[in-house]
Amino acid sequence: VQLQASGGGLVQAGGSLRLSCAASGRTFSIIGMGWFRQAPGKEREFVAYVTSASGLTYYSDSVKGRFTLSRDNAKNMVYLQMNSLKPEDTAVYYCAARIPYASGSSSSSEGYAYWGQGTLVTVSS
Repeated sequence: VQLQASGGGLVQAGGSLRLSCAASGRTFSIIGMGWFRQAPGKEREFVAYVTSASGLTYYSDSVKGRFTLSRDNAKNMVYLQMNSLKPEDTAVYYCAARIPYASGSSSSSEGYAYWGQGTLVTVSS
């Protein structure tokens, strides 16, 4: 499975961005897609997760109510709509694919087998 993230950029606080992640390869093995982010000097943290089959979504408390994760299985795409952005949302955002029998939970990095290259989101105050 290969993942390609895109859509990052520079935005003012209060603004919006939409990140996209395109999956290719053995996409039939994917049971869910997640987004993580890593700010400078900080550890990678969970942002959101969507299940492939039912479209159920889960969010970290820090983004709940502001971010919306959706998927388009026909196009093998997931989208992270980010609204009301804050300077503390500045980070490199990574999409990741979860496959069956993953050792970790959907909110931990260990729960994912494949990762995209990351896209930088910068929110200015």
